[in-house]
Amino acid sequence: MTKRLKDRTALVIGAARGIGAAIVERFIEEGAHVVLADHDAEAGKATAKRLGARFAAVNIAKPEDVERAVADTVDHFGGLDILVQNAGIYPWTLIENITPEEWDSVLAVNLKGTFLAARAALAVMKPKGYGRMVFTSSITGPRVTSPGHGHYSASKAGINGFIKAAALEFSGYGITVNGIEPGNILTEAIVEHRSPAFIKTMEEAIPLGRLGSPRDIAHAALFLASDEASYITGTTIIIDGGQTLPEGKDFRLKPE
Repeated sequence: MTKRLKDRTALVIGAARGIGAAIVERFIEEGAHVVLADHDAEAGKATAKRLGARFAAVNIAKPEDVERAVADTVDHFGGLDILVQNAGIYPWTLIENITPEEWDSVLAVNLKGTFLAARAALAVMKPKGYGRMVFTSSITGPRVTSPGHGHYSASKAGINGFIKAAALEFSGYGITVNGIEPGNILTEAIVEHRSPAFIKTMEEAIPLGRLGSPRDIAHAALFLASDEASYITGTTIIIDGGQTLPEGKDFRLKPE
């Protein structure tokens, strides 16, 4: 490892498992001090212990929780250089059946949580004139969508808009703001809730022929959090194995 984050401190929210846990692992491998934050205290503490991170309990939709997680990071490590907001929920409900309460819940975690995390981190990063903010968006919403994901799509498209606005506003403080747009990633949740046959159909829709791994996403987050990306702000990286490229279903050179 090259220790690209040596002596940097990161707060990664939504990291008890899956993509978030992989980001924590890559950051630590590259020399960062990391606070792993999640609403699932049991799973979060176990992952933090396994990876060598500090754990903080947080409900991303509550301002006081987010501010406390930032304060804990600063108190324990002396500062905050990198924020990753990866927390998100994705219930499957057709628009005609979404209740206002469910809509508000999804937007509160995915979109409001992104705003709250950015605002809390800004208060620490602004005085020191340095910061890296990385937000997990998705190809779902900004690029594509599917039935049942109306609220999720709206929240992720909103994150992309927020990234642009925050990047512009924070640029004068030496803070970059970027995002990652994962495609279909083979997380624990996918393995647990989807059949092998369903996963195979997902793989067939991806030009590279496989689902991504959480570590694939973590590599991109690491790049955006590092000084190698010091001249990149207000953008997102699509990590989908080419899923959003084809115009039609038969995209291979020799479709059978």
